Amino acid sequence: MPLFDLLVFIVFTLGTVLFGGSFVRKNKNAADYTSGSGSMPGFVVGMSVFATYVSSISFLALPGNAYAGNWNSLVFSFTIPLAAIVAARFFVPFYRTIESVSAYSFLETRFGYWARAYAAICYLLTQVARIGSVMFLMALPLHTLLGWSVSGIILFTGIAVILYSMMGGIKAVIWTDAIQGTILIIGALACAIILLVEIPGGITELIEKGRAAGKFSLGSFGAELHTSTFWVMILYGTFINLQNFGIDQNYIQRYKSAKDLKSARFSALFGGLLYLPVSFLFFIIGTALFVFYQSTPLPPDIASDQVFPYFIVKVLPDGATGLLIAAIFAAGMSTVSTSINSSATVIFTDFITRKHEKAASDTAITPRGRMTEAKQLKILRIASLLTGLAGVGVALAMMSVKSALDAWWSLAGIFSGGMLGLFLLGYLSRKVRSWQAMVGVTVGVLLIGWMSLSGQTLLHSYLTTVLGTTIIVVVGLVLFRLTVKNPAADFLK
Repeated sequence: MPLFDLLVFIVFTLGTVLFGGSFVRKNKNAADYTSGSGSMPGFVVGMSVFATYVSSISFLALPGNAYAGNWNSLVFSFTIPLAAIVAARFFVPFYRTIESVSAYSFLETRFGYWARAYAAICYLLTQVARIGSVMFLMALPLHTLLGWSVSGIILFTGIAVILYSMMGGIKAVIWTDAIQGTILIIGALACAIILLVEIPGGITELIEKGRAAGKFSLGSFGAELHTSTFWVMILYGTFINLQNFGIDQNYIQRYKSAKDLKSARFSALFGGLLYLPVSFLFFIIGTALFVFYQSTPLPPDIASDQVFPYFIVKVLPDGATGLLIAAIFAAGMSTVSTSINSSATVIFTDFITRKHEKAASDTAITPRGRMTEAKQLKILRIASLLTGLAGVGVALAMMSVKSALDAWWSLAGIFSGGMLGLFLLGYLSRKVRSWQAMVGVTVGVLLIGWMSLSGQTLLHSYLTTVLGTTIIVVVGLVLFRLTVKNPAADFLK
């Protein structure tokens, strides 16, 4: 790796850690650490929302997807603006009125602590899986780019992110996310421009050869449910993005950290709407890579997801390579730091201080007295450290047990699949009882488990969350209707 590129990468990584760590003195209590005491500018929070959504997997996988196939996966991004608008209109004001920073305290109010604990545990499991998967899958292409060992990259990334996340809290995470998101966009733009310059014929050649190869297809518009059609992607994207923007603790903390309701709404809209053109840029890069390598054949052992890293190493000029490596690291670090902080917040609010949430921002009362601000921060930092270490452990385990990756994500899909349905059930009808919600969740999770683990081919795997969420809401509402004397009077109250 050229010395200049290495210096760019090292300066970026060390600068991120030092900048994030500089917020350590600005955290006086738990509210500072988990929500920035509601003082963050809307634009910065919006950039953080965007950076939270984009991971290093997206940075590398989307161009690889476009290179090997077409633009069908871009349809998923079409649904993000809708989710962002729904979030700004309904979810953001809703969460801003709740005193707890936890996304799941509402579930306890509606259905009891079992619902809150279920959602919180599912969230923690999926976040540990997410941290491990992002670090592992980020390490693979960076192993090619840097020549470092996969385990070394995982440990280096893990230590760096854990340090500034643990010290700086949500303020460090949001500000570094904003910077990392900016670097990510600059890196992607630089790569797209260089690609268009390198392609003989430029944009015209890209459009002609891309169209001839069917690269711009958004998928079939047929009614099949077992393949990734346009409509399957629309359904999948709508439900997944409503889940992300509506009940994901990562996003809820950002809504709570904005300085006012207007800023919070702006952050949801800005972060969501920004992702659409950036994902479009990734697909342009993938298609441009396909056209570029029509005249410059690739080595036979290069897979589609490795084409972009190969181009970065072999074609980009000095400096640009370092910038792109920094952008890939930025995407991964922003995702991991967000998961670490949100998981620590869930541990703290949903399990340790849930009975005293109103006082948790300054002096949470415990059976033996009061929890000091220093004790609160200590617990949050320990929770951040443990979450980060657990994620590193999962990433390292994935090196030798690759079959565990698919199984783990299948289980993560089962765990998270019931969360959106449970929330919507409580949000849509204020009269559905706890046991009715519990039955709905049980049926929904069983359906999700069957679709995920049975190997069935009738329905595409993308419909798992769609059907699981729908069945939870339907079962809960049907049971409510069957067990009350006047359901029309109580429904949706």
